[in-house]
Formats: sequence, C-alpha cells, structure tokens
Amino acid sequence: MAARDRFSKKITCPQCGNSGFAEASEDEHRVRKHPGFAVDTMPKGFFEQRSSNFQESYVIRCQCGRKFPFRSITEPAHT
Repeated sequence: MAARDRFSKKITCPQCGNSGFAEASEDEHRVRKHPGFAVDTMPKGFFEQRSSNFQESYVIRCQCGRKFPFRSITEPAHT
C-alpha cells in the first residue's frame, strides 16, 4: 500500500464567506496516473459534490449552495 501525504487546507466560500479547515490526503508518489486525492475531513458547512482523484476536479458545495473545485478556494493552513 502506498504512503499518503496528508495536509490541511483552509476553505473559504467566495459567495458567503463560510470557512474552515479541511484535512486531505493523496498518494505520496504524485507521478502516478491517479494520485488518489481525498478529503478525509470536511469543515462544517461544506459537502462533497463530486469526488475525484485530482484536487482540480474534486468539487465541493457550501451550505449556501455555491459549488466550486476544491483547489480553487483553498490555501495552505498556517499553524
């Protein structure tokens, strides 16, 4: 089984401002055809709309109804 890179990303809805931290992971070897991207923990008020092996096409939905790709509305979590 491949090792997984785990990381936190801050999610902010561009429509209503709802925000929180998502815990995500993907295969450690990103050169693979399918990196196996997954959101392991979604912050309150956000839901999975369409899963994908790639951050760019993984779509989430905010409680206000706005839908967007995961990568487009995230930023690295600063601890």
